[in-house]
Amino acid sequence: MLIVNRHIPAATAPAPSNSGGTRVRLDWDTRCKSRFDARDSADRRIAVVLPRGTVLRGGDTLVAEDGSRILVEAALQPLLRIRIDGMRGGHSDLMRAAYHLGNRHVQLEVQSDFLHIEPDPVLSTMLARMGLTVTEVAAPFEPEAGAYAPSGHRHADHGDHPDHDDPGHS
Repeated sequence: MLIVNRHIPAATAPAPSNSGGTRVRLDWDTRCKSRFDARDSADRRIAVVLPRGTVLRGGDTLVAEDGSRILVEAALQPLLRIRIDGMRGGHSDLMRAAYHLGNRHVQLEVQSDFLHIEPDPVLSTMLARMGLTVTEVAAPFEPEAGAYAPSGHRHADHGDHPDHDDPGHS
């Protein structure tokens, strides 16, 4: 068994290319655990033992005790995709949905034209009643880290800006 005890976050220090190297596909629930067993693309059994609170993201690199590296891939998993109804809605409807989901402390992935959440029939009904289109999809899940996450927030589509390190900025 290969012991993994270190990782390199893709967001802070991109790892060297792992082309042709091994990969491990993990769903969101597994990537939130600091200790778990898995099998990589070479069918090796790996034991991941990371500091408590570590969350893995797609693109991160796991480093084993022997120095070998394993690229983390966010596995496809069942999700609900929430979009505005092009005939009736606007982006403010999507922002309202994000607000209501945040009030319920729901893990939420925010993209420019849709939201992703894990399947929940009650939330699906609520969102449909708000006039949004809710569809079941299989996709990687990369929810927002949250305001109090150690690495701050991500800038997926719009790049960094000068106020990024301002403690009053959110």
